[in-house]
Amino acid sequence: MKVLPREFYARNTVTVAKELLGKNLVHKNGNKIISGTIIETEAYRYKDDPASHAFRGRTERNKAMFGEVGRAYVYFTYGMYYCVNAVSRSENVEAGAVLIRALKPQKGIEIMKKNRKTIRLLNLTNGPAKLTQALKINKKQY
Repeated sequence: MKVLPREFYARNTVTVAKELLGKNLVHKNGNKIISGTIIETEAYRYKDDPASHAFRGRTERNKAMFGEVGRAYVYFTYGMYYCVNAVSRSENVEAGAVLIRALKPQKGIEIMKKNRKTIRLLNLTNGPAKLTQALKINKKQY
């Protein structure tokens, strides 16, 4: 499986969000590989996007959005769930990220089910918190 180069993420965040569709998100948990095809994304820009964590400027929580493109920005939300983003922005923009909203499970489906405490494939990774639970992504890795 080919890893996307950092240059892929050093472009307009909306463009990157669109072009991540159909790409695979691969996560290594111990010696297990878990992956899925990205089927839904959401772009978060900087000063022109009030929904963006970066809108009001750099903080300890959102500093990854101002960092190196292509890195993961993982945050805790609602006091119980993690969400994963890919840091992405054009060269002349200070911050941006693409939220990975949903995946089509590919590898490690049984592990995903165990992580989500379900036996059903339906709705396994069809939301940002569901996919981080299924892939066991949290702040410890990023």
